[in-house]
Amino acid sequence: MTSVRPDTAAALFAEVAAAQGDSKLPSVNAGVVRGGDLVWTGARGLFATVDGGLPGADVQYRIGSITKTLTAVLVMQCRDDGLLSLNDAVGKHLPGVAFGDLAIRHLLAHSGGMNAEPEGPWWERNPGVSFDELTAAMNDAQAVGPADRRHHYSNLGYGLLGEIVARLRGTAWRDLVQERILGPLEMRRTTYFPEAPAAQGFSVHPFSGQLDPEPVYDSGAMAPAGQLWSTLEDLARYAAFWIDPVHEILSRDTVEEMATPVAADPREGLTASYGLGLRLIADDPRLLIGHTGSMPGFLAGLFVDRVRRIGAVTLGNATYGRVASLAPDLIRILAKYEPPVTQEWVPEPPLAQGTDLLGHWYWGNTPLTITVCGGILQLSGGLTTRLAPLGPDRYEGRDGYLAGETLHVLRDSDRIDHLNIATFVLTRTPYGR
Repeated sequence: MTSVRPDTAAALFAEVAAAQGDSKLPSVNAGVVRGGDLVWTGARGLFATVDGGLPGADVQYRIGSITKTLTAVLVMQCRDDGLLSLNDAVGKHLPGVAFGDLAIRHLLAHSGGMNAEPEGPWWERNPGVSFDELTAAMNDAQAVGPADRRHHYSNLGYGLLGEIVARLRGTAWRDLVQERILGPLEMRRTTYFPEAPAAQGFSVHPFSGQLDPEPVYDSGAMAPAGQLWSTLEDLARYAAFWIDPVHEILSRDTVEEMATPVAADPREGLTASYGLGLRLIADDPRLLIGHTGSMPGFLAGLFVDRVRRIGAVTLGNATYGRVASLAPDLIRILAKYEPPVTQEWVPEPPLAQGTDLLGHWYWGNTPLTITVCGGILQLSGGLTTRLAPLGPDRYEGRDGYLAGETLHVLRDSDRIDHLNIATFVLTRTPYGR
């Protein structure tokens, strides 16, 4: 394992120790990722188990709603394989179910106005039920609001998503997770049930400070919302996947789609929004993506900064405390103490097309420039976007206001007369004069 500098390690450990002590956590495991490597781990607390077992990088903790990100990956795989559309009504794949008029994307983003929890006893602290029993208790009247109004977190929606992918693939959800995600990523210690060494979940009595063991049940039909157990080492591999997607699992474009804000709570805005199965944290000027997790006796956090290629994973065995939010804090510490080094500049390779577009342009009197950066044309100035070739004299805008728009090169004989992108006319001289 590569490592961080001693002063970085000291700052990271101090943050973990503060979280453990201030939150009264029986134990907490933490690690930071840079690129594809787990570069630092730290643990604090003497009670990973009832008899005083110590935390460690290979000790399993329940990861709660981080499970949802794996369910979302399975859904996006089905979409990419043509088995469903994100605009499909849920009822198309689960006939007769309540909330069947919502779209699959609503469930992924928690934007459909579904109630947060299933009817009946609190599912996280009771034995799970079958899918038929789960849906029999559902009713459209339980909606908390209309679709597309706001982000309202719904565990229930992910129970439905897990059943959809299982029916489309003809394989149980838990087997799909193993075959299509855990196996390819070599996450060998991520399992449906705990496998030793595994932490015991606790809650801490608010007055006596004593530990109360929390129960563990099979979540049944709600398993896609929060069942899985994992380790620091396995989740570091998973964090590395979100930094550098493995095409066998998801394409980079699909990951970008999942990491795009879809819904938010009006009180929090884009500082805490949600994509397609991912929590998004606007950490100015960066965007952190990942998820938090909680089940009785367990807390977890996994977030990455895809631009700086760093991330953090945190696991704790308490019902309440600073564990999930510790992960973004560790990312900030790593970035402060060891900021990413600017990529070494090398000369640009020859362009396959577009050399004659390089140089100064004008939109009216506004100066613009087309240069090359990383082998891609870059329009900058009053209009800014990268330009990818679509064919002879045609380019697609890749970012910003012009994303998806087509730039056309208009020629007069062999000479470029002007460029046109989304009705913006660019000429070599101000106003073409």
